[in-house]
Amino acid sequence: MENEVRGPYEPEARVEPQLRRRRYTMLELISGIATISACTTVLIMVVPNILKTYWQGSGVQRVAGSDVPHLSRQSDQRVANKAPAGGVSGITVTSGARQPGSPTQPELAAYARQFDNPVQGVTENEIRFGISAPFTGAAKELGQNMKLGIDAAFNVANTSGGVHDRQLRLVAVDDGYEPTRTAETMKQLYEQDRVFGIVGNVGTPTAVVALPYALEHRMLFYGAFTGASLLRRDPPDRYVFNYRASYAEETDAVVRYLVKVRHLKPEQIAVFAQQDSYGDAGFSGVAKAIRSLQGADESTILRLNYKRNTVDVDDAVAQLKKSRVPIKAVIMVPTYRAAARFIEKTRDLYPSMIYTSVSFVGSTALANELMLLGQRYATGVIVTQVVPAVDGYSSLVLDYKSALAKYFPGEPLDYVSLEGYLAGNILVEALKRNGPLLDTERLVDSLENLRDFDMGLGTPVTFGRTEHQALHKVWGTELDASGHYRPIDLE
Repeated sequence: MENEVRGPYEPEARVEPQLRRRRYTMLELISGIATISACTTVLIMVVPNILKTYWQGSGVQRVAGSDVPHLSRQSDQRVANKAPAGGVSGITVTSGARQPGSPTQPELAAYARQFDNPVQGVTENEIRFGISAPFTGAAKELGQNMKLGIDAAFNVANTSGGVHDRQLRLVAVDDGYEPTRTAETMKQLYEQDRVFGIVGNVGTPTAVVALPYALEHRMLFYGAFTGASLLRRDPPDRYVFNYRASYAEETDAVVRYLVKVRHLKPEQIAVFAQQDSYGDAGFSGVAKAIRSLQGADESTILRLNYKRNTVDVDDAVAQLKKSRVPIKAVIMVPTYRAAARFIEKTRDLYPSMIYTSVSFVGSTALANELMLLGQRYATGVIVTQVVPAVDGYSSLVLDYKSALAKYFPGEPLDYVSLEGYLAGNILVEALKRNGPLLDTERLVDSLENLRDFDMGLGTPVTFGRTEHQALHKVWGTELDASGHYRPIDLE
């Protein structure tokens, strides 16, 4: 101990033992102080950086007015719980290579911050979506069944634990299928209900109002029950994604069927359409299809109009009677009650008339209305579909039937609710692939990267940066005397 503190080249001093002992004690004290000072300096320089990384990277925050760190509510525990073994664990990073598929430290930090700067409609336990649709009035069955199908898909996911531990919820508001009410319903969903995005809105005239509002607020506008070109721009609007084939695709398929299979001349085809943007979209599809046929003139197409949310078809019937060209087929772009009334008033006048309709009509509701009138009104009516037959036995349809029976016992099978169910399932898949870090931009990116998703439709679902429509397939169906739809080949 006597020689431990001696400096270099220092000769051993010949002094009295008591003095020598005191000198080395002073050297020890001075050296110790110097060592402590050096260590303190290093700690002052290094520790703050370590703590900063610790707090920012792991979701640890300071308590207000205190230097004591603490875990940020339950979100940090969720981060820890979601970290895979061997990867990132809670609030620290292990050494070595990150395991494939495990979240990075910035991702975990972003996940923790999400609950301190919450995304609208997203909590630790829930993702809240909204739908504006008719739940009263002449088209109420369309809104009711669309919501039913989406709810069924969400319930299946929720029963299995939700999506990344979050339950999915759909908030519904009634717009009565009137654009004048849609501005208020969209505002209510965004400002009062504070939904994350819009799913399954019903109708084209209402979309004319709802879509600009959603785009202005950069909200997801997904799976609307309309085939209008308004929602299918080229290139597509970033926040708009569709499940179904367009009206242009539906009407093109039926025009070609009437001309190529039923051997009608284009001028023998008329259009019965709602007098608004929905009817305009359907009529434009027919005109485009006829224009594509060699030598056809779309300017001669007879359009028969009726007003939205009414069954006043008398003017349309009168126009049909005045036609100088014998009309042999009517392509309808209506809702189900107006379609049924038009058929009722013209069937006896034109016994051999071919009636077809686009899918928005509400196939099940139309069949029910026509069967109330009698078999002869229903038999032979053709409806193009954007989903497979509801009475089929494919795995997908069986899953739909099981979900409907489990969560909504007693509800009949319906083409509209099947569409809602399929659209809902695609959204659930995108949410799963998105991961727990959720906001609109991330989900849009996840949707645009959804490729070749086989859900049993006979054709894979694919989105992309320039492709925001999941499906382009059109099925043909025809009502029989019992009021059931049977498949027909449109080609």
